[in-house]
Amino acid sequence: MTDNQTVTVGSPPRLRRGWRLFLFYSSALVLTGFVSLLFADLLWRTGWSSSRTLLLLLFMVLFCLTAIGCMHGVYGFFIRIFGTERRLTALKAYKAQSIAGVSTAIIFPIYNEDSVRVLEGLRATYESLERTGQLDQFDFFILSDSTDPDRWVEEEARWCELVRDLDALGKIYYRRRLFNEARKSGNVRDFLNTWGKRYRYFVCCDADSVMRGEILVDLVKLMEVHPQVGLIQTVPALVNAESLFGRMQQFANRLYAPVFIAGLNYWALDFGNYWGHNAIIRTDPFMQFCDLPQLPGRKPFGGQILSHDFVEAALMLRENWTVWLAYDLEGSYEEAPQALIENAQRERRWCQGNLQHSLVLFAKGLRGVSRLHLILGIFGYAASPLWLAFMLTFNWIYCYQKYTGLSNIPVESFNPYLKNWSGTEHALLIFVICMVVIMLPKLLSLIDLARDWSRRKAFGGLINATAGVVGETIFSTLHAPLLMLWHTRFVLTNIAGISVGWTTQRRTADGTDWIYALQRHWGHTLIGVIWGWCTWKLDPGLFWWFTPVVGGMVFSVPLSVLTSRRSLGSRAKSAGLFLTPEETSPPMELVSLRSRMRIHELTEEEAPRCRIHAGLAAAVLDPYVNAIHVTLLREKQLNPVYAEHLTKMGAGTEAVRELGQKLLAAGPEKLTASERMAVMADQRVMVWLHQQIWLRPEEKLAPWWRAMIRDFSWREN
Repeated sequence: MTDNQTVTVGSPPRLRRGWRLFLFYSSALVLTGFVSLLFADLLWRTGWSSSRTLLLLLFMVLFCLTAIGCMHGVYGFFIRIFGTERRLTALKAYKAQSIAGVSTAIIFPIYNEDSVRVLEGLRATYESLERTGQLDQFDFFILSDSTDPDRWVEEEARWCELVRDLDALGKIYYRRRLFNEARKSGNVRDFLNTWGKRYRYFVCCDADSVMRGEILVDLVKLMEVHPQVGLIQTVPALVNAESLFGRMQQFANRLYAPVFIAGLNYWALDFGNYWGHNAIIRTDPFMQFCDLPQLPGRKPFGGQILSHDFVEAALMLRENWTVWLAYDLEGSYEEAPQALIENAQRERRWCQGNLQHSLVLFAKGLRGVSRLHLILGIFGYAASPLWLAFMLTFNWIYCYQKYTGLSNIPVESFNPYLKNWSGTEHALLIFVICMVVIMLPKLLSLIDLARDWSRRKAFGGLINATAGVVGETIFSTLHAPLLMLWHTRFVLTNIAGISVGWTTQRRTADGTDWIYALQRHWGHTLIGVIWGWCTWKLDPGLFWWFTPVVGGMVFSVPLSVLTSRRSLGSRAKSAGLFLTPEETSPPMELVSLRSRMRIHELTEEEAPRCRIHAGLAAAVLDPYVNAIHVTLLREKQLNPVYAEHLTKMGAGTEAVRELGQKLLAAGPEKLTASERMAVMADQRVMVWLHQQIWLRPEEKLAPWWRAMIRDFSWREN
């Protein structure tokens, strides 16, 4: 089959998709309307006011978002019970499809990442593909945007070692850009401009991605069988968590995701979304139609689109290429943050990117479903300030009522079934409905687990899984107020055009440092104490209703530190809590990855303490590392685009040689980061530095270099 052929297998008629959308979102809106009427009735009974109008509007928006989440769980649950043919993998004949002669690139865009973890993940994927017998159809690319010289050199050295270990010369490539323009999307675009025409498809991975060879082969076969498909997104399973926080997130992902994702696929079908990694993409249409524009205005809303994935899927759909979610393919893995603060750092980046989509919403020609994906992504963060506004408005109404001395004028409910109910009973009914809507998907996930004996066993049994749900729910209840405050801060600072900076997280051997946690959470604690004291002064009864909210804030520091502990995560695992299928029956890829990472950890423990600028030192001192670095620089200079960049940097000029002289005589601390990068980007200067470091007398070298030479000699001996 060619890309110009069109088939209808797996592509539902537009009318059927429209009915699914209508039914799904009508269910959420009907539920929202019913509960909102109950809430409006409650407000009416206590006397209407403008603040109550605001409270009702906020309630309607927030409950609607919650109802949509609940409907994903409900629809997904019934789909998993009764099955559906409206999925990409329904055509089982794809298994027999040949992929001979079909070229696919597997790319790993990285930016100052742990090169050991990246390359060991690549190794696990490579070896898994090799076992399928289809390795010849795939090539691997490490696409570095690293700006840290030490990371740069380490990436090159470890890449060369990996190629040697796997005998993969000509199969695994490394490329580092001199200028990381447009971040990850620009990195991918640069690769496609250079290599894209050689590959029919490419698989985009994250730095922590691991994929089984079988799923990669299946993805290529699916693309071959469905030539109208432009992109297939897998559902990565979270793996390798060690801290208590990470294990709870991992457990929730593996238990709840199958139900939720089946519900998402119910209404999205071939108008799905892209999450930026662990997905296969048809190269030609992506290159033609997915070049991202610069958004108008100043940052953070204007400029380069950060959350490029949603937009790229929307652009693909606009040009009549379909996007599917292959939610029933197993073997796609990724890792997640191990602590609350690390998770918030990632949320900060995602928040700015998703808020930019408010401008993309109005782009010409986008499909309605694409706009819906964008809206849901925006409200994933905008819901937090709305929730905060809802609670503050409620507190204001309560405070105003008490301190003005105005009494409630009792009014009968307009609902005949609630006329004899008191206001407290009425409020309790609404609270119970809200809790049911929130908890129902989790309950359905447990019921779905109970139906399958093999899955129950993989989660440690139904009793352990239920205990895990209870524990995860308690933690989520305490964690939610912290996310609310973080997201509110992120949204407001983005609106104000203020960039929120993050320092590197300080960690002990067993998790987040107490002092660092106090620095990051003192504001949460203070807000919780003040809020709790105010509600107690207003009404002790009201205070107890707010304890889940203020409790998470007050105890944010110990919550952050203790859940980051690997020791507590290990104890939970020993007790059978928060188990996942990848732990009880780990696939070979993850076993290989974990064992090799353990070897690296033991090697690092035995090695001498690394000095700052160790990568620069290795590139100058070590003949092997210097040869790799210089060879890659020479190859890069053959590319006219890079040659132009090098000219702009001043590489190859006498000025860079003078920087090299200064580097030897004064040490790297006397050079700025950009000056060190300019030196390392010039292959002639790097050759000269390697010669000079071993020829010059010690008294003509900076003390730092003398120490590095002694360390190098110690390692060699």
